[in-house]
Order: sequence, then structure tokens, then C-alpha cells
Amino acid sequence: MVDKIADGVVVKMAYRMVVDGIEIESAPAESPLHYLHGSENIVPGLEAALLGKSVGDKVSVTLEPSDAYGEFEEDAVQEADLNDFELPDGIEVGDEVEVEDAEGDIFVATITEVNDDTLVLDFNSPMAGKTVMFEVEVLGLRAATEDELEFGEPDEVDDHNY
Repeated sequence: MVDKIADGVVVKMAYRMVVDGIEIESAPAESPLHYLHGSENIVPGLEAALLGKSVGDKVSVTLEPSDAYGEFEEDAVQEADLNDFELPDGIEVGDEVEVEDAEGDIFVATITEVNDDTLVLDFNSPMAGKTVMFEVEVLGLRAATEDELEFGEPDEVDDHNY
């Protein structure tokens, strides 16, 4: 039985994420988030704040960008030739697109500008450069399975006992 959060532990938690006083996302106790501690499933500052916590613990933590979604990087905003993309009609600023690099890796970018011949794509996280506040309640802990440890995240359908 697991009684504290440590690497290799699957954590079931309820949380709220707030930026600039506005709730950006949440997972209530009825629909909790499951993550594998130590596998970078959540932002580093939150993972560090949860280390050693137990079921029932409540944590409120404010994270600077470097401990959350990173600093905003100007060089992650790039202009691309519109002809390089097969885009549906009606694309708009704010839409997200998947971009494949030469190695076959896929990245998500937000369209920040649409011109006649080019797109401006922002590869930063939408939360980059922002101070983020999390309110978390630890709802359950269990040891990860071998498959979860190998894959680096909990089973998609989490029917394990906590």
C-alpha cells in the first residue's frame, strides 16, 4: 500500500488551475486527474509541491512560469509559407494546427496571424510566460503497474484500486 506521493506512484487528484484570477481548467473529484509521479505528466513545480503528500492533503501553490509552462520564447513564433499546409477553409487566428518536422515529430502551434501567403505560428504553450495557481486535493494513491512505468503515464481507463 502506498501512503505518500513519490516517483512511481499514480496519483488521483482534483484540481483547479487559475491564471490572472480566472479559472482556466479544473478536474473535480467526480472526474479527477490521474498522473504518474516522476514522469513529467504535470508541470514541474506542481509535481515538486505534491511530493510526499498523502490522501486527503490539500495543496495551494502559485508557480512562476519557469516552474509551470515555461517562459514565452520569441523564437518559438515562426512565419511559415501557407502553401506548405493543407488547411481547411475558414482557418482563423487562435486555431491550433499540428505541424510535422523533418524527423516526423508532431508539434502543436497556435495561429497568430493569417496573411495572403503566410501563417504566423506560435509554438509556445498558451500558458507560457504566465504565473499559474493550482489548488489540489489528493484523492488516491497507488503503485504504478509495470506497463504504466514503462509507458510513463497511468492507464487511460483507470479501474485500479486506490
